Amino acid sequence: MLKRFLLSVLVAALSVGMGYAQSNTNGTTAVNKTTATSGKQMYINYCASCHGVDGRGNGPAAAALKMPPTDLTVLSRNNHGEFPETHIVTVLQYGAEFPSHGSVEMPVWGPIFGKMETVNPQVKQLRISNLIRYLKTLQVK
Repeated sequence: MLKRFLLSVLVAALSVGMGYAQSNTNGTTAVNKTTATSGKQMYINYCASCHGVDGRGNGPAAAALKMPPTDLTVLSRNNHGEFPETHIVTVLQYGAEFPSHGSVEMPVWGPIFGKMETVNPQVKQLRISNLIRYLKTLQVK
């Protein structure tokens, strides 16, 4: 019973946090609250809740998902030693083939990037590029 209650609280907190991350009171996206030059900051703010701070898919919200989040530390190893940059760009912009949370978009990135594209496509690309650069640092050898 306590476990179910704690899971409900976690899901509620995650929902509120994701709602805040997607927009604020003046209608702008909260992605502007992170710098476009820091892939690590963007990852911590928008990805770590599911994928974990270490990228292994063990974030605090992972248990609430239908399927476990991808272990981002083995992307290169699972792709014959090559980091799958094009695939990652596609997932960030258009969603995953096998969504673990019920929709094809990443819970936070999809709506934020969708709104940013109409505002400033260069900033969107800068953010994606810097996030990918940070994800490359998480790869296991």
